[in-house]
Order: sequence, then structure tokens, then C-alpha cells
Amino acid sequence: MKIHLNLNYMKLRDKLLLMYLLSVFIPIVVTNIVFYQVTTANVRSQKTSDAAAALDNLKNDLRVMIDQAVGLSYSFYADPIFNKTIARPFVSQMEYIETYNAYLVGTLADRHIQGVRWYQVYTDNPTVLASGYIDKLADTIRHTDWYIQSNASTASYPSFVYSGDTFSLIQKLNNYHTGGIEQLMKIDLNTELLRQKFMSSAFNGKLYLVDPAGTIRFGNSMEEDWRTRKLQFEDIALPRSAQLFEADYTGINYLEGWTLHGVMDEELVLNEVRKSRSFVIWLACINFVLPTIIIAAMSRSLHVRLVRILRHMKKVKSQNFQTIPHEDARDEIGQLTLEFNRMTETIHTLINEVYVADIQKKDLELKQQQAQLHALHSQINPHFLFNTLESVRMRSLIKGEKETAKIIHNMAQIFRKSISWSQNEVKVSEELELIRSFLEIQKYRFGDKLEYSVVADPAALEHRIPKMVILPFVENASIHGMESSPEKGIITISVSVQRDRLIFTLRDNGAGISGDKLEELLRYLTQDSEIGDKVGMKNAYYRLKLCYHSRFDFSITSQKGEGTCIRIGLPQELGNK
Repeated sequence: MKIHLNLNYMKLRDKLLLMYLLSVFIPIVVTNIVFYQVTTANVRSQKTSDAAAALDNLKNDLRVMIDQAVGLSYSFYADPIFNKTIARPFVSQMEYIETYNAYLVGTLADRHIQGVRWYQVYTDNPTVLASGYIDKLADTIRHTDWYIQSNASTASYPSFVYSGDTFSLIQKLNNYHTGGIEQLMKIDLNTELLRQKFMSSAFNGKLYLVDPAGTIRFGNSMEEDWRTRKLQFEDIALPRSAQLFEADYTGINYLEGWTLHGVMDEELVLNEVRKSRSFVIWLACINFVLPTIIIAAMSRSLHVRLVRILRHMKKVKSQNFQTIPHEDARDEIGQLTLEFNRMTETIHTLINEVYVADIQKKDLELKQQQAQLHALHSQINPHFLFNTLESVRMRSLIKGEKETAKIIHNMAQIFRKSISWSQNEVKVSEELELIRSFLEIQKYRFGDKLEYSVVADPAALEHRIPKMVILPFVENASIHGMESSPEKGIITISVSVQRDRLIFTLRDNGAGISGDKLEELLRYLTQDSEIGDKVGMKNAYYRLKLCYHSRFDFSITSQKGEGTCIRIGLPQELGNK
């Protein structure tokens, strides 16, 4: 009988059970075992590395401490005046006392070194008196343990010895001829500082300083009796799982053979990991039991939830990307696939319809804006008037009416600028020329009743602005501001460059605008309403808004009977040369 395994024919509950065994139970068991082993190995490796580093740091600290004392000994060893002074015969005690007070006490004193507890110079010069840092090298000194140890060495460098619970450096002062006088210097190290370094070491275990003969001379352990008797390092009792570390002072002549040993109990180091083993087991049990309960509950309700999902998916009319290839499946997932494909086709159709409709809508809005802009252009594009004015001007010149011809010429310039909209931007100088032509026409109209002035910063003349956006405001000032004023009208136009903006200022001394009328005018200009047949300032303001959006400044200040001031600030992004 051939057994054919097809997951599509398996019950969903069986699939969940198989998924649980393969994806949860077995991986958790394997992961916990591997995690515990890897963690133990990593902790062991890290602790070993930390212990080696701590031992090396202690070795270096001791080396620095001893080197300070060695430096002190070499300073006296290499001092010819000091050596010859304590070796020469003194004719009297008074002569020695004078020499001691004048030179020796100043040379020996005030050598405060952290690692040195005390230092003493010994000499068998019979004319030297025992005083302060200098003492007689008597037979009692020669029978001491430290003297015997140092006397066994004939090297010029100091001898590092241990005697009477004290570490000392013995330096023979024989670098210069002493006439047979034996003299040496004994430097005792600071044992308390040495103990502090051992006790504060980061090494997690016992530390021992061992001499060349293998005898323990110092350590941080209180259990062994190395203080009361000579205890060899190889004779101490080591833990069963002890790890041994060693740092020797090779290449250092005065410390040759001395070794720093460390003993670390691995069981104590890994004790924290051992304690976490029970926690790992409990965590694994929770990971086993909890998923089992959840999957058992999910397997009973999953079918109902899937049917509910199918029912809601039939109603969904939202985003989608592609259909799922058809598969021969009899379980709930297969039904979900079929319904998902149907929903995909429906959403695809909806997306196409909505997308096309949205494009058409945006295209219509764009065309409306273009039509509105062309409508603005057409409002100030009287082409036929230009041809008529040119005919009248030529006729006036023929008849000798030069003043009339000049005014018609100015009008023709205005109409000529308004004919062509192929170039929507002009230089500031061109706009000002157009304004002068218009004001000349108004001056012809009002006579001596109107005066005007145009002042422009030379730096602003070459910048470009939208065509004919200043002229409508000048027209409003000259007509509405001057007609109702009985006094002589004065119009002042100034153009300046302030930082990154072009500033146009238009002032007149006309009738002015009342507060209510001014608010109504500003509200009319700023509202997005149809322009209709009104060309003037509404036309110019709307064109500024189309070109600059919200990046331009516009303000009107006016007092009834005192005139009006219009200020327009434009960014220079259209105004590059």
C-alpha cells in the first residue's frame, strides 16, 4: 500500500500539531541545550581571559612600583660626587658634619616615592658617622639575611631580595673607585601598598609572588602559612578544577626568576551559570506547555475564524496587487484562495476606474487654471487698439500735433507690451518704462495737477518680474486717487533690493480710502472668487498669487484725505539676471 502525503489534504488540526512539533518543541529543546553549552563555554572563556588580563595588570603594577625604587638606586649609583663623598676619609667629625649638612642631607632627603617605604646608605668608611639616611656597615649588618642574599650577586644592577616580611632592593655603590671602602644602598618597598595592589586586583582567585627558588614570598591568600615558613608553590593544595595562570618577569635582570602565579577555581567561576540551569529548565517547560495549550485552543476555533475572514473578504473593496495561482486544495485555505482571487479582480477593476477618473478630474482642473490664466491675459491684450493708435499717431505727426503724437506713442508702447504674452517675465527697468509712459499720458490728462517721480535701485533694474503686475496699482493711484482730490497730486514710485526681496513702494497724496472701504478692498483682493469683468488690482493681485503663491508680500495703508501707500515685496527667484 502506497502512502501519499499531501499537506493540502491534511486536516488543519493535524497541520498545527505537526507544525508545533517541528517548529516549537524540537527547536526549543535543541536551542536550550545549545544555549546552555555555549553560555558555559563563553563564560569560561571570558573568565579565563579576564583572569589573564588581571594577572598581567598586577604584574605591570608591581613592575612600575619596583622600577620606581630601581630608579632611585640608579640615581645614587651613577652620582660620582655622592659616591666619592661618602668614600673619602674625613679628618675630623666636624668636617663630616659640615659635609653632611651642606651636601649629603640635601642629596638624600626629600626623595618621596610612592612605592618606597624607606631607604638607607651603608658604608664601612670609619670616618663617617651614623646619622639620618647613612649608617655604618657593621658586622651585624653583614650577618643579616638581606645582605647575604645581595652579596651573592656580583652584578652592577640592584638585587631584589625578601627578608623579614620586607621586599628590598640592594644596590652596591661601586660604580666609582672607593679606595677599598664598601658601600651600598638598601631600599625597602612599601609593603602596605603592595598588599593593596594584591587585594584590589580584579583576578578572581588566589595570587602568589614566587621567588626564583619557587618559594612563595607574598600573596592575597590567608589560608596558607607561607608567612611563617618557607612554602613552595608546588606544595600548596589546589582545587580539583583549578586553573593556573603564570606571569614571569623575563628579560628584567633584577627580577629574573621571580614569577606571579594565579589560581582560579573554575567551579566558583561557573557557579552562576550552574544556578541558571534550573531557570533554563523551568523556562523550557513553560515554552512547552504554553504553546500546547494555545495551539489546542486555536485548532478548535480556527475554522470558524477562517470562515468569518472569508465572509468579510468578499465585502472588501480595497487595495490589491495580484492574484494567487490556482492550486488543488480542499481545506479552508484553498477556499480562501479562490475568494481572494475574486476580490483581486474586483479591486483591479475599481482601481482602474478610480485612477482614470482621478486623472480626468486633475486634467480638467489644470485646463480650467490655464483657461483662467489665458482669460487674465486676454483682459489686457487689446491688439486691435494698438493698430488704431498707430494710425492716429502717424496722422497727428503729419498734421504737426507733436504733443498728441507723443501721448499716442506712449499709449502705443503700453498696448505693444500687452500684445505679446510669449514672454511672461520682463525686467524691472522695462516695467518702469511702461509705468512712465502711462504716467505721461495721465500728466497730459491732468496737466500741472499731477507730478510723479520714479526712483529705482540700480541693483534691481536687471531682475525679472511678471509682466504688468505693478502698472494696475499705478493706474488706480493716478485715476481714483487724483480725480477726487482738489489739491495737486504727487505720485512717488520706488524700487529697492532688501536682502533677497524686491520691494516696490507706491505712494500718492490723493483722497485716500476709509477704513471700511479698505477692509472691503483687501477682502475682495484676497478672496478666491471669479474676476469677471474687473481688470485692475484684482487682476494684478491674482497674477502675483499664480506666480508666487504665498511667497510675496502685499500691503495697503491709507487714511481718508491723506493718501495711500501700496507696498509689494517679491522674492528674487523670478528675478535672476
